[in-house]
Amino acid sequence: MAKDFDELTIVDNFMFGAVMRDPKRCKPLLEHILGVKIRKIEYPELQKSIDIQYQSKSIRLDVYVEDDENTVYNIEMQTTRHKNLPKRMRYYQGMIDLNIIDKGEDYASLKKSYVIFICTFDQYGKGRYIYTFNNYCKEDKDIEFEDEATKIVVNAEGSIGDISFELKDTLDFIAGKEPQSEYAKDLQKAVEEVKHSEKWRREYMTLLMRDKEQQKIGKYTDKVEVIRNKRNNVSKDILIDIFDLDSNDYDKIVYLIDNNPEWKDEEIAEAVINSQNE
Repeated sequence: MAKDFDELTIVDNFMFGAVMRDPKRCKPLLEHILGVKIRKIEYPELQKSIDIQYQSKSIRLDVYVEDDENTVYNIEMQTTRHKNLPKRMRYYQGMIDLNIIDKGEDYASLKKSYVIFICTFDQYGKGRYIYTFNNYCKEDKDIEFEDEATKIVVNAEGSIGDISFELKDTLDFIAGKEPQSEYAKDLQKAVEEVKHSEKWRREYMTLLMRDKEQQKIGKYTDKVEVIRNKRNNVSKDILIDIFDLDSNDYDKIVYLIDNNPEWKDEEIAEAVINSQNE
């Protein structure tokens, strides 16, 4: 169940994304994680829309920024341990690349990229603050693949590694401790600022409504798929009873299937739901 807006903390995706929309807070975090100085970051149009969409799939990015050195950074907060976290990072990387490169463009237009997951748990159980992954030749580790794609997993429970006091304190703050450094204290202040912002409150409620709508579409998509494949062998009454459908909605689904053979199940589901809201 989604949290009430006033209950959000820095580890919640929406709050983290809202706080990091300020370059004065996002740029130092990147610098502490990467151990480099970044002259300037910008928020491209992509971040304003929040979502990357490709065909029927989409991901919502917590933070997506670019610097003046043709490098992109995606930072995500992770509070749930997933055994497939590496593939989640691969998926994010792929979607970002698809967004960067337009059809027909040369692959050289792909930018150097960092996908960074800040975890409230130790994904690898080695106690490190930071795990950095690049692609190398299996037979000769001196040969780097040079795809300029780096994955970084940051561990808020870490104890091993040479990191700045500011980053350590920030990770402690993410882990639920009181901040000590000026930077972490500023992040705490930013959380309170977001909570007192009617703009962010409205945006959060809008996203919740959108998520509920997408969940509803997902459930209806399953119904459309079964009706499409079973309606010639299973009676209307049985299908209505199985799916707890209104008779009119069933008729709409069948009508749209018959009259729009090129439509996908998800498109039909969305059309039926939209007709309910009219």
